[in-house]
Amino acid sequence: MNICIVAGARPNFIKEAPIIRALKNKKNSPDSVSIDYRLVYTGAKDDPTLEQSLFKDLQIPGPDAYLGIVEENLNELTGKVMSKFEEYLQTYPADVVIVVDDLASAMAVAIVTKKRGIILAHIAAGTRSFDISMPKEVNRLVIDGLSDILFTAGVSNNSIASKEGAELSKVYMVGNVLMDNIRYNHNRMIRPSCLEESGIRDGEYLVFTLNRKALITNTENLRQMLSRMLSVSGGIPIIAALHDSAKEAIILLGRDYGLDLHTVHFIEPLGYLEFGYLTMHAKGIITDSGNVAEEATFNQVPCITLNSYTEHIETITVGTNVLVGEDPERLAKAVEDMVNGNWKNSGIPDRWDGRSAERILRILSEIKSN
Repeated sequence: MNICIVAGARPNFIKEAPIIRALKNKKNSPDSVSIDYRLVYTGAKDDPTLEQSLFKDLQIPGPDAYLGIVEENLNELTGKVMSKFEEYLQTYPADVVIVVDDLASAMAVAIVTKKRGIILAHIAAGTRSFDISMPKEVNRLVIDGLSDILFTAGVSNNSIASKEGAELSKVYMVGNVLMDNIRYNHNRMIRPSCLEESGIRDGEYLVFTLNRKALITNTENLRQMLSRMLSVSGGIPIIAALHDSAKEAIILLGRDYGLDLHTVHFIEPLGYLEFGYLTMHAKGIITDSGNVAEEATFNQVPCITLNSYTEHIETITVGTNVLVGEDPERLAKAVEDMVNGNWKNSGIPDRWDGRSAERILRILSEIKSN
């Protein structure tokens, strides 16, 4: 069986790493069926978001092929990925193509895969915002609609897939594959130097991440959110792992509106193992990232998400996550509860046990042998 695994951005590799490790283990097993895989990146080989340490940290080889598509216009990107991936499959035929999440590149790959009659498997299927104005929502609908196999992270995702007409025989609840990495790398996490340099002890800091453009560019609301967050944080250090645009926006707000940022420790984005340690040992996390919130639930670290929805409701109904939207007062109340240790009881969702990749590979093997 030849499997083609496609990544369209850095976070895709993190979700695909457990699959690749499982495939390598199976290939090295003396009693395993013949199985080969190739990893394809739709972007460029010199992509600056793919730091050299990423593949070493994940303990997987780098991509076997790069399609080299770097378009910012989503329609142009979709068309070029379709063309390049079509050419790729002509040279390297596959029995199964695996895509993850909801990027335009994943949608493009899904379309080409089905036009060539190849089995398409979607990891993290059944996630919805129910906001059709979001390009990623369109991508999700197309990818799920074309997929022969829908690998979901939880019951809620199964329910969405079923309501949209997916055959039950196509839907497999395998759990959240992100957790496989945490389980695998638990003893390999690296304490970042920023904690040592600042004299900050484990469990005595908050982690703050911010990526959503809508939050960063709404200056007045961001000012109110930061002001309220800082006013109730009780002086606890806040480790802000931010990209330049978010960092600059916050520093400007501090300068122009007199926000007291002395407890905020700005750091450059960290490698996978260092960031994993940082979030795993935090007192709490404030983020707009769904992936960070999911990992916080597995690590049982209180988490506040700056969004009005989550792709995985289990992080709220079972896990440590709380949604506050973009509301400064709700954020303040949640931060106050967090620093005071007044957080809800929580657990780990069903099948978020770090064995999702094993389930995925077993299902793929069974389907191909039938």
